[in-house]
Amino acid sequence: MSLLPYIAIFVIIAVASRQIAGVLQKIKLPMVTGLLIMGILCGPYLLNVITADAVEHLKFIKDISLAFIAFAAGSELYLKELRNRLHSIAWNTFGQFLITFILASTALFLLSDIIPVMSNMPGAIKFSMAILAATIFVARSPSSAIAVINEVRARGPFTQTALGVTVVIDILVIILFALCMALASSLVDEKAIDVWFFAIILFELGAAFLLGWLLDKIISQILRIRLEIPIKSILLLGLGWGVFAFSHFFKAYSEGIIGEGLHIEPLLICLIGSFLTTNYSKNRVEFLAIIHKTGLPIYVAFFTLTGATVSLSYLQEAYLFAFLFFGIRLGSMILGAQVGGILAKETERFRRVGWMPYVTQAGISLGLATEVAEGFEWGSEFATLIIGVVVINELVGPPLFKWSLHFMKEDHLKAGTPEFDGIRDAIIFGYENQSIALAKQLQMNGWEVKIATHKSNIDTTDLDIRTYETYDLEAFKDLEAQLSEVIVLMKTDEENYKLCQLIYEELGTKDVIVRLNHHENFERFHKLGALIVEPSTAMVSLLDHFVRSPQAASLLLGLEKDQDTIDLEVINPNLHGMALRDLHLPNDIIILSIKRKGHMIISHGYTRLRRGDIVTLVGSKESLHSITLRFDG
Repeated sequence: MSLLPYIAIFVIIAVASRQIAGVLQKIKLPMVTGLLIMGILCGPYLLNVITADAVEHLKFIKDISLAFIAFAAGSELYLKELRNRLHSIAWNTFGQFLITFILASTALFLLSDIIPVMSNMPGAIKFSMAILAATIFVARSPSSAIAVINEVRARGPFTQTALGVTVVIDILVIILFALCMALASSLVDEKAIDVWFFAIILFELGAAFLLGWLLDKIISQILRIRLEIPIKSILLLGLGWGVFAFSHFFKAYSEGIIGEGLHIEPLLICLIGSFLTTNYSKNRVEFLAIIHKTGLPIYVAFFTLTGATVSLSYLQEAYLFAFLFFGIRLGSMILGAQVGGILAKETERFRRVGWMPYVTQAGISLGLATEVAEGFEWGSEFATLIIGVVVINELVGPPLFKWSLHFMKEDHLKAGTPEFDGIRDAIIFGYENQSIALAKQLQMNGWEVKIATHKSNIDTTDLDIRTYETYDLEAFKDLEAQLSEVIVLMKTDEENYKLCQLIYEELGTKDVIVRLNHHENFERFHKLGALIVEPSTAMVSLLDHFVRSPQAASLLLGLEKDQDTIDLEVINPNLHGMALRDLHLPNDIIILSIKRKGHMIISHGYTRLRRGDIVTLVGSKESLHSITLRFDG
């Protein structure tokens, strides 16, 4: 019960932190950075809303979050998706893993006399700090990498290699961290590094792998139970917390029994369990769905609480050394990319930007820093310095990765939407009864229509029908597709998807309408921003609207005599900034909605139009025609 006040206050701060981080995202700051900033502001070193006592009581939230972060990292390593680039992934992992670790630890040790947190320490502790920092430098951020890849729709060998190396390193770095933590603990406690020391390390690693295998079995049992996803999420988070609780208990218990605190790395246990579930379980899809849906609140809680532990006074003194650490890490990564690229026989162009995908850091790095902070007396200042480096990497990393994908020509962004040329024209791909009927109806409403087809010897005089062997850029050029306001796809789903991708990347056409054949392909088209018509459900939806609102349905379908609806884009510069009440519309015209930058806005008489707004109007055909001329300018 004594925890409840701390939890209540923290939940309120976490919710506020998420909202403010969302605002900061609009000025291109990563969400992680926004959450850390909010944690620092609310922490004991500034506003003291999250007190030092609260931070101590809320450590269990960090354990739960770290377990989840390890689950998420393990779930990214899906072996079937990495097979095509295994050779390149292996050598680039070697370069980024070993070269970065060796160079970074060496540089930090040699520069330790000028780094505040290290300068007054004995040589053994300096060495311990150097190897622990270098280990954290090796860590990457699979979630950030995936977010960038999805954002620019990247695909190709460079993308596959970057993602593969990122997720493989996150497994290796936790194993390396377990070894370095054991070595650092021995050096700090001045224990001998002998056969007993190596026997303990082998036992700790073996126990972690065994417990990871057992964790996979328990996760699989939880996923098999018929429960709602939120309940399964709670069970998995409780299981992760149990792993950390067991690790803490076993360390204390072993110290009491044999005089040696055995540390079985809980991050490694959780990561191995997640990896096995992802690759060797029938429940992979559901496991990934739980990870995806649970992620946001966990990350908000973890990064906000981590920010609250940052010693602001020390960060002010040592911020220049955070940039020094960043430079050391960057230099070692660039050399690692060159070595790995040469061994993998990559092109010079590949090697030139081969380090850019790996700059970003996030959850795993902060998780490792947190463990160091709790394990050593000097850990708090050390973790503060590492957090400074992570923030810099979060700001610099994603833009560099995006640029490298563009440099390697593997990004597939949407082309710019063409300007309206004053003619409303549409292209229909596919020749059949429905496409002919649609073309004739559009013509009756003043549209210019072309039909593209593979069929030849079509005898018609009232429609513009073009025959092509393949739908490529040459066909688009002949169709003047770049000038079309609407393209309608009425082929098979595979043909429609290829066309949709080509239109998305090369034309940027505002409205692409797809007739869907199989529902399982819905999400693919939705991600490309297509308007989807599903024949299997369209009739039911239409009848539903006729039952609930027959007059509106009749109006939208053009069944009301002399009445119609129309979407108009605000192109006329004279209308920009004009209030709706000042438009002086005909009495038989009503504005139904306004869509601005993809969002519907609630309009009233004082709503001001903006260029690019899509305005939906209903009224007589004659009045709508006159209004069209005003909007087009």
